[in-house]
Amino acid sequence: MVGPSKHKGLEAPPASARSTPGLGPIFLIVFLDILGFSLVLPFLAEESRTTFGTSELTGTLLASIYSLMQFLFVPVWGRISDRVGRRPVLLWSVAATSLGMAGLGFGLLHAQSILWLFVARAASGIATANLGTASAYIADVTKPEERSKGMGLIGMAFGLGFILGPGIGGALSGISIGGRTGAVPCFVAASLSVVNLAWTYVGLRESLPPEKRARTRRSLSPLNLAAAREAFARPGIAIAILVNFSITLSFTVLDQTFRFFNKDLFAMTPLDTGIVLAFIGIVAAGVQGGLIRPLSKRFSESSLIRTGTAIQALAFAAIAASPSYGRPMLYAAGALLALGNGMTQPSVGAFVSKRADPRAQGETLGTNQSAASLARMFGPSLGGWLYGSFGPRSPYLIGAIGMAIAMLVAFGLDRRTPGTTVPADPPV
Repeated sequence: MVGPSKHKGLEAPPASARSTPGLGPIFLIVFLDILGFSLVLPFLAEESRTTFGTSELTGTLLASIYSLMQFLFVPVWGRISDRVGRRPVLLWSVAATSLGMAGLGFGLLHAQSILWLFVARAASGIATANLGTASAYIADVTKPEERSKGMGLIGMAFGLGFILGPGIGGALSGISIGGRTGAVPCFVAASLSVVNLAWTYVGLRESLPPEKRARTRRSLSPLNLAAAREAFARPGIAIAILVNFSITLSFTVLDQTFRFFNKDLFAMTPLDTGIVLAFIGIVAAGVQGGLIRPLSKRFSESSLIRTGTAIQALAFAAIAASPSYGRPMLYAAGALLALGNGMTQPSVGAFVSKRADPRAQGETLGTNQSAASLARMFGPSLGGWLYGSFGPRSPYLIGAIGMAIAMLVAFGLDRRTPGTTVPADPPV
């Protein structure tokens, strides 16, 4: 692997010549990653069916291959960033994201086979598998007591990306070029990534000084079980990753079924559904951007995780019951879901980062994000199967059970090990 000394064009000035790196570029990187992903959600599966004559299942698999590539490559980029620094990896990922989205747009305009779209989505998944590296950057530049606030930026970027992406993508997807639609949102996403690349190159400073980088070469195999075992050996990390997997799997049963649920049981239009999702995203962004900081000062991450999963279990049960009580109940349940998720997502990231080996932050946080990507790969299909087999309310009842299980497992986060201290706070 190329050592740090050969990346002079990508390196930041020495630490003595600069202030602490800011988090603005990291927020923008994650935001545009999520925006590029969510821009295509309203139309890509339908475009594959109408333009290429595929089945509905094949269209939805375009999302699955994206998540599969993230699952495989999040820990890879994390391990590379531990070795050469965060900045080169993040710069490369932004540049590759632009190419992947441009390739998808080209495929929608000119390709004669659906295979081109699968290749483009796989490439985009590999390029945007940078959440572990972004989380490690935040861990590098924040104090332990500020870690939850920093991780909350990623959650806020997620929320804003999912608020804006589907609406913008849906509005732009109807613009026709040469008789084909759907390419314009892809080219817009690619252009935004080019702008992001320029800003990142100028504004993103290296967060991992050479003396703190990993000294040994690590395998770049996507499925590195030895690296996963090394991460799991740290106290509490295996339990935290299991909790995060359960949270993400439960949450993503909503992804592909919420529109069906709203249409079938509330007679909502697509705009109505978009408003509900925007409301949920706004609440989640507000929690992770503002509320999580005072909460993290008062309570430990493990308590926030347990409380957040308990709230989400209640929210899922309320969504299942909402058709009996009307739209206000659906909005209230959505707010609860956003509140709970806004508490758990940054808290899990902060918990894992505090217990990771300082020289393996990228690898460990990458393993955590990779497990979440695996959950995102299976969650939507699980939700669709439940919806079709057991009725509209079943995905949300299963989601409530999954969140309750995550809450119970999270009690294992408080296990003490020699030399480990956890802030005391009231049990949840």
